[in-house]
Amino acid sequence: MAPAPQHDTADELIPRPERTPGALRAALAEVDPSRLEEMQHTMDEALSQALGHKSLAPVQAWLLLWAQNIEIARRGDLRTRYQHAQDALALYDQHEHDDEEAVHKALAEISAVLDEAQRAVLG
Repeated sequence: MAPAPQHDTADELIPRPERTPGALRAALAEVDPSRLEEMQHTMDEALSQALGHKSLAPVQAWLLLWAQNIEIARRGDLRTRYQHAQDALALYDQHEHDDEEAVHKALAEISAVLDEAQRAVLG
């Protein structure tokens, strides 16, 4: 796996939290409190799946997903790139343009941001 690109740590809203439910919840409360209910709902689903499958894999996936989401929210560089790509997709969805190349670029950018966030949280 390639090392995560360097970024300006001055652009971080908060330090990277530990990958534990409590630390992630506290971090989300600071960087994007509007998503706390969504986080709880997805955690409940992950716990239910873990019990049903008798496996911790759903919980581990949940921890990684929310660490990645928080990484994007806490870092201005990732947050801006992600939001610009989302905005381009929203304009396409609202029929504001029909530029499929712009859609492909936006999807590639979202994928790149998600990959960078994942590399960062996995260390």
